[in-house]
Amino acid sequence: MALTFPIILAENLEKQKVEVPKDFRGKLNVVIVAFKQDQIGLLASWEPFLKELTQSIPDLAFYELPTLNSSYSLLRWWIDGGMRSGIRDKEARERTITLYTDKRAFKRQLKIPNESTTYLFLLKGGEVVWRTDGEYTEEKGKDLATAIRESR
Repeated sequence: MALTFPIILAENLEKQKVEVPKDFRGKLNVVIVAFKQDQIGLLASWEPFLKELTQSIPDLAFYELPTLNSSYSLLRWWIDGGMRSGIRDKEARERTITLYTDKRAFKRQLKIPNESTTYLFLLKGGEVVWRTDGEYTEEKGKDLATAIRESR
């Protein structure tokens, strides 16, 4: 059975309301899910490759999804404000969408075993068509590029 990405009402760091994954711009979308602040390096390792891909494939977009338990939503103004102030690039703020959700259900739906690393998903609509975890490597990049070609 194929995995589907959970539907979550959220806001990007530009304070725009977003329904994930319905409002994603691409025909295909890459999403990187992170659970901890110290995983920013893992996110950043993918950024140059994903920027290059999205420039060469017009119907591809990517998003960064810091994911917190819904109990933190009361602190959204502070958490998102801190992230917003650290990201100067408007485009990066638009593609960064903090998810305040039931993490246990979220991880179960996506078959995420733990929060020790980041998880990258290629979505077509709301369906997960490819996935990996951890930092960017050339091999993972080639696998993703192949999955994108096969899913178009």
